Amino acid sequence: MKTNIGINDEARLEVGELLNLLLADESVLYATTRDYHWNVTGPEFRSLHQQFEEQYRQIEQWIDDLAERARAIGVGARGNWADLTKAARTFADPGIGLSAEHMLAGLLALHEELIVQLRTDSEACTRRFEDAGTADFLTGLMEQHEKAAWMLRAQLETEEAEASQNEFLTTQPAIT
Repeated sequence: MKTNIGINDEARLEVGELLNLLLADESVLYATTRDYHWNVTGPEFRSLHQQFEEQYRQIEQWIDDLAERARAIGVGARGNWADLTKAARTFADPGIGLSAEHMLAGLLALHEELIVQLRTDSEACTRRFEDAGTADFLTGLMEQHEKAAWMLRAQLETEEAEASQNEFLTTQPAIT
């Protein structure tokens, strides 16, 4: 059945491809977060294990929302893992053997890559494709990634601040 939603077919198909590329990138983020959930070790194991689980469950919802947005505009949603991994524009280090800090930094980098991509794609949907609905959807998704990135960044800054404070304390002369 023909899709008649006020967007020409060419633009609709290009927006659908854009959504499917984001679906692939989100799938990498999901798999990486789940990998880190399984493989995190160290003194913060319990809290990071739980945090990563909360994050991959949230990302799972974002993936579903992306796929449903593609379907809503009359385009198929890529769901085959092999297709998704081929299409993904993002990459992350495997979790086995990584430090918790490296995992947090890797997830932050993935979220930030997606934020930049979502900003670009939202703008394209508005100006080039005249698809305000998808632009609005992508802006909302970008805001979710910005919040996730902020929280990861705050964790890393705390660890860096603690390390700097400990270094400062060990280099100061003792007060007698």
